[in-house]
Amino acid sequence: MILEALGSVLLGLALSWAALRRLADRLPARRVVYPAGTLGALFGAYLTHTALGSGHLPGTLLGAVLVAAVTLSLLIRPGPRRLRRSAAA
Repeated sequence: MILEALGSVLLGLALSWAALRRLADRLPARRVVYPAGTLGALFGAYLTHTALGSGHLPGTLLGAVLVAAVTLSLLIRPGPRRLRRSAAA
């Protein structure tokens, strides 16, 4: 259980770092992104561990990464868009 928690924290931090590197202009401050990724991964590990039971380390870590990715995707703001006007208007 300790290995699952530690692994999920490290994966959540790595996913947060990758999201900040790729989408820095569309995410809020780092002090929001890192805890959101970490807590999302911990919750995902807990949820997956509860569903699968003990002894399924790869499945638990996969669930942690998926929930962390969903949590981080909720933080993404829309990018700048240009207004297009139709020719008829």
